[in-house]
Amino acid sequence: MRPAGRLLRLALVASACGLTAAALPRAGWAHAQPYSFLDLHLEADHLRGSLTAHVFDLAHEVGLASPDSLFESAVAERYADTLIAVLGTRLRLTADHTRVVPRWARPTPVPERTGLRFDFQASWRRLPATLEIEGPLFPYDPQHQTYLNVYEHGRLRHQDLLDASRSVSTHYTGTRQGVMAVVRSFVAAGIHHIFIGPDHILFVVGLLLLGGGMARLLKIVTAFTLAHSLTLALATLEIVNPPARLIEPAIALSIVCVGLDNLRAHAGRADRRAWIAFGFGFVHGFGFASVLREFGLPREALGWSLFAFNVGVEVGQACIVGAIAPLLAWVSRASQPSGKRIAFAGSCAVALAGTYWFIERALAFSR
Repeated sequence: MRPAGRLLRLALVASACGLTAAALPRAGWAHAQPYSFLDLHLEADHLRGSLTAHVFDLAHEVGLASPDSLFESAVAERYADTLIAVLGTRLRLTADHTRVVPRWARPTPVPERTGLRFDFQASWRRLPATLEIEGPLFPYDPQHQTYLNVYEHGRLRHQDLLDASRSVSTHYTGTRQGVMAVVRSFVAAGIHHIFIGPDHILFVVGLLLLGGGMARLLKIVTAFTLAHSLTLALATLEIVNPPARLIEPAIALSIVCVGLDNLRAHAGRADRRAWIAFGFGFVHGFGFASVLREFGLPREALGWSLFAFNVGVEVGQACIVGAIAPLLAWVSRASQPSGKRIAFAGSCAVALAGTYWFIERALAFSR
């Protein structure tokens, strides 16, 4: 076929596609934006809320062929009980670990948002420390998103987005109990992260393998703490935010460097662990920050959550140091040659593990 003929054929195909798209039902286009909107107003003795859901999603739940017909009062009323039952099951509200069961009102059409608004209320004895909001509202659609706004005494305190990858959001209230809940949650998160992160554990263990007196170990641990605390804060506050494709391989590289430097010191060279801990502590702080962001930072208690997570990280590190350092010291006192052999073999293992992780992560991020 000649070039001109091919161009003409492509033009005809494109025109046909355009006409087909223009003829698609309106409801199909309406669902191009699968959003819902959830507003929660927290007061001392009660909760008020409103959920605005797209008519396409609501029609799907009741098997209605024409979503726009829900804007008609009679049709909306006919399906109101079924829709309220569905939404009441899907939207789970938990205040201080106690399920909140709202009282739902009849739906109100909101044409400007192409949806129906469902108002609801619930009572409680006092403002809770935490309010957990859990979805998803429409699990049949993995692209559906729910925009969440939480107000306390009329003031916007928390915003979030619930979707298939993040179905739970926790709001910590501005009460003293809310602050304590933040501290408890984020200290536990920091401890948990240390113990599920083999790379961070191996880095700390590598720093301990050569042993040393209490003053030297304290200097090493303090240097690491100061460095990672600084970058944790900078990254969490989004002042400095390097990409994971750089940070994750760099963390693995830090483990390689610890192992190799141990072997160098084992051969009679100077002990540079404090400087390595300080230098690579900056890198590990960025790694901690990525986990903290995934956990979800409460805007209303940002400082407390950052502080508490860092405390949790330090508690986890202290547990590792408290378990490993005395054991290595005991072996060295019992037999100095055995202590040196353990330090040498351990340093080789640390360097090899770090090399494996570095190659694995570098290849993963290069794809």
